Amino acid sequence: QFELLDHGLGITNLASRGTASAAELARAELVAGGRLLATKTAHYAPQFVAVVGVTAYRVAFDRPRARIGPQEERLHGARLWVLPNPSGLNAHYQLPALVAEFAVLRQAVAAPPP
Repeated sequence: QFELLDHGLGITNLASRGTASAAELARAELVAGGRLLATKTAHYAPQFVAVVGVTAYRVAFDRPRARIGPQEERLHGARLWVLPNPSGLNAHYQLPALVAEFAVLRQAVAAPPP
């Protein structure tokens, strides 16, 4: 996790424990994780923040209508992106659709700043 910072990348979790689905996490856990992510974003000042799992994002950031893809709001200046969870339990996104969504984010990250 910390070695990625040397390459301008970071990774973290909204919840400190693993579960089969976001539905197994308490709202308070996800909200606390969202606050911690906001604190880390303010500290490290990334250009992009991607959250994997729209259900977790909706709860953590109180955005019940959020959709997969770029979000209107920013998080401490970072462009905010929501990606589908690649879990096998996510029947809405098969591998080609997952790859396509992650590729759109990759293209946005690689593009010159607006």
